[in-house]
Amino acid sequence: MTDKFDTSLPPFDRLTATEQHTLRSALDVVYFRAGETVITAGDDCHQLYIIIKGNIEEYSVTSNPSATIPKTADKQQHKETFAHYANDDLFDVSAQLKGQSRHTFKACEDTICYALPRELFVLCYQNNSQFAAYFDTDLTKRQALLDEAHHQQNLAEFILTKIDDDNIQPCLVVPHDTSLLAVTQQMKNNELDAAFITLNGLPQYGIVTRTDLLHATLLDGHPHDTPVSTIATTPVVSVNKGDYLFNAMLAMTRQKVKRVQVCDDNSVVGMLDLTQVLSLFSTHSHVLTLRIARSETIEELALAANSQQTLVETLFNNGIRTLFVMELIAAVNEQIIEKAFKLIVPTHLQPHCCLMVMGSEGRGEQILKTDQDNALIIEDGINWPDCHGVMAQLTHTLQQLGYPLCPGNVMVSNPHWVNSQRSWLQRITQLCRQGDPDSMMELAILADSHAIAGNQALQTPLQLCLHQQLADQERLLSIFTRPALQFSIPLTIFGNLKAGKHGLNIKQGGIFPIVHGIRALALEHNISPNNTFARIAALTTQRVLEQRTADNLSEALKLFIKLRLHQQLSQQEDGQQHHIDISTLSRAERDVLRHSLHVVKKFKEWLGYHYQIRD
Repeated sequence: MTDKFDTSLPPFDRLTATEQHTLRSALDVVYFRAGETVITAGDDCHQLYIIIKGNIEEYSVTSNPSATIPKTADKQQHKETFAHYANDDLFDVSAQLKGQSRHTFKACEDTICYALPRELFVLCYQNNSQFAAYFDTDLTKRQALLDEAHHQQNLAEFILTKIDDDNIQPCLVVPHDTSLLAVTQQMKNNELDAAFITLNGLPQYGIVTRTDLLHATLLDGHPHDTPVSTIATTPVVSVNKGDYLFNAMLAMTRQKVKRVQVCDDNSVVGMLDLTQVLSLFSTHSHVLTLRIARSETIEELALAANSQQTLVETLFNNGIRTLFVMELIAAVNEQIIEKAFKLIVPTHLQPHCCLMVMGSEGRGEQILKTDQDNALIIEDGINWPDCHGVMAQLTHTLQQLGYPLCPGNVMVSNPHWVNSQRSWLQRITQLCRQGDPDSMMELAILADSHAIAGNQALQTPLQLCLHQQLADQERLLSIFTRPALQFSIPLTIFGNLKAGKHGLNIKQGGIFPIVHGIRALALEHNISPNNTFARIAALTTQRVLEQRTADNLSEALKLFIKLRLHQQLSQQEDGQQHHIDISTLSRAERDVLRHSLHVVKKFKEWLGYHYQIRD
């Protein structure tokens, strides 16, 4: 029996306390000299090994059928290495279930292992479904076990959040004798769904909602000139500015109301509604969106934008799923960029142009602020002499807001990315006719474009043209897809993770092959969504991808994004660091990362076959 074995590591943390005790009691420690064979292919395998220290190679030896050798010579042998196992790794799992090992395992150096009897492993596998699921070859199931996210938010942070100008909503206060028609018109003009009513001769207020007004006129038959105080609900539940948001939620819960009045020194300064408070409770994102919406200057918008990383850290540290964080931050980024557009571009020109974002921003897959990738469409026939100066100011403003300049100069400050709608359509057609790698890469950038400000309808014809030009064009799609196969998978020839001096480049080796390969398939099959996960779902519906392949690609991409985000937050590189320090990963994380990269490797092989791309 050994008490030193760490059962907190996956998958042994899935075992019950009794099972863990039984496992420790059954473990033995074994030693293998360098070069010693631990398991021979075809032999019965009676133990599962967990490496304490050392290195084990898994390989097979087969005859080379293509070799031409004399009859008298020995058969030529071909050795294929599948993986190397190091500290904390397990082997041979499949042999525990099948009884025999398919491959040979040999110690590459002096190695010490824990040895677990096969009978006990099989018993745990059969009796504990979570333990068994860890060894499932389906990446989706394995990642779900590894990524047991905490769906609870940080309650302490919410309790300590105070009611202030950042989270108070504006309100409308009207005299008691205001007509129902006038109140309705004022609420519409101010885009509010409730109003407070001063009561004649009383120090308190009443409240009416949009629903109250609807019922009063349509169901109860009140004339339009009826004083609003006739239908007001009293009293109004009030809270004070500077009080805690948690108390506001308690007041709404106890009084069974959806809105409370916010007062400061007996003066009404705003309101809070239940939907807003619950949003603050769940994500703390509503404060940020309110600050963006209320910004009237670039300086105010910059203050709001600067708190975005804090929001990401809060969500990530509280275990919110990566996909949700990604969608939320994409929406926040859109609001920031759209607000900057409205503050910079002259109001009379905004309906006649469209700002597009591209790259990960266009796909809605960024989490921290990424390089600017944007373009502008101008309505045909519009004369805008100062366009270049305004666009240069917009680029500079976005840089002030924390969006770095694009190294490839794909920005509206570059006249190449500012055109009339007609010129853009001609450009797309010309790029398809040229069909060279540079043209295809420019089309790839445009394929992820997403309209976020101005007259967004101007972008639709561009997307239609792009899909029409590339759908079912085998030669063009072959050139288009080739960059997905350009970067090598960061795995050694032994199947282990491969990292350079800066770490493992997860963007080149994992994210880009999936994103670009899926982008090519989406264009081939005329799939309109920009988001990679939505494209994968659509390709599965059209039966281009098998469900299991689609699930594994989605899980792999989510893992890569999550690992990159964790690295970025820890290194504070403002989103520009794409290398993963694999030494900081646990054994289980390394295992799932390795599995995910093998998913990418298979996908690249499939892409090469599908588009007939040969090196």
